[in-house]
Amino acid sequence: MSEPVLVYRGDEIASYGFGDPHPFGLDRHGVFHDELARAGFGDAIEYAAPGAASIDDLLLFHTADYIDKVSRMSAEGEGYLDDGDTPAMAGIFDAASSVVGATLAAVDAIMDGKARRAFVPIAGLHHAGRNHAAGFCVFNDCGVAAEYLRKQHGLQRIAYVDIDAHHGDGMFYGFEDDQDLIIADIHEDGRYLYPGTGAASETGTGPAHGTKLNIPMPPGAGDSDFQRAWARVEAYIDDAKPEFILFQCGADSLEGDPITHLCYSEQAHADAATALCRLADKHCGGKVVGTGGGGYNRHNLARAWTRVVQSFVAAA
Repeated sequence: MSEPVLVYRGDEIASYGFGDPHPFGLDRHGVFHDELARAGFGDAIEYAAPGAASIDDLLLFHTADYIDKVSRMSAEGEGYLDDGDTPAMAGIFDAASSVVGATLAAVDAIMDGKARRAFVPIAGLHHAGRNHAAGFCVFNDCGVAAEYLRKQHGLQRIAYVDIDAHHGDGMFYGFEDDQDLIIADIHEDGRYLYPGTGAASETGTGPAHGTKLNIPMPPGAGDSDFQRAWARVEAYIDDAKPEFILFQCGADSLEGDPITHLCYSEQAHADAATALCRLADKHCGGKVVGTGGGGYNRHNLARAWTRVVQSFVAAA
């Protein structure tokens, strides 16, 4: 029997959010897990509990001054960690650390041979930079995971694939000059959506020139547009021959999201996940961690993330 797909759940990551009326509310974890349970995957998935990242883990990507700032403001429970998108909620330091811890736990499980695919719903916080919060993101779990794979597991060439409607600026600029962090990011054109970055001309700097692929999409782009863009991503990742794939599958790119303008269906997420499993099987022993990312229409995120898990299961 093939290994089960690991799916992370627990109050630790469910507590990451900012309450009503903030788009990133505390109900997103439960909405997804309810849908996943209805899908009835049985023994094909195995639930796993998140842990907390240590300060040393966070320091792999973030600066000490920024970590201290989050800790202090989390204790105070007032104000914003950025210019007004990311509230400094009481306890947000522990919740954000648990998101990182869950993604690192998924990485460890895969590297230790306990699974080939894993999914962490409340994760993929791709806007957080090395020294700042941004766009609802406090600590960048994918950034920490990339550095952790290198330090803890000795990997070098890692691919980060992002289909969230928003450009993953924290990842892009965090590794802009890093030739071994391969990025492929399909997102709504920054002329129409936060954070305003991710132009096609942004391909990496210095020795990393050409190791980053940004594909901005026009508002209203649908599944056929996504498939054309995805063909470029698939060829790009195939050519890169990564040792591990991190997949940020934000569901805010689906039609009906309240804060974005793309019009994909959940099939886009299913197809992307299937393709990444195929590429991972070809190049890196099947190693893929999926992270939920954005998504503010609850039905959309529940269905899109469940389809990602379904694709992981089918490819196991």
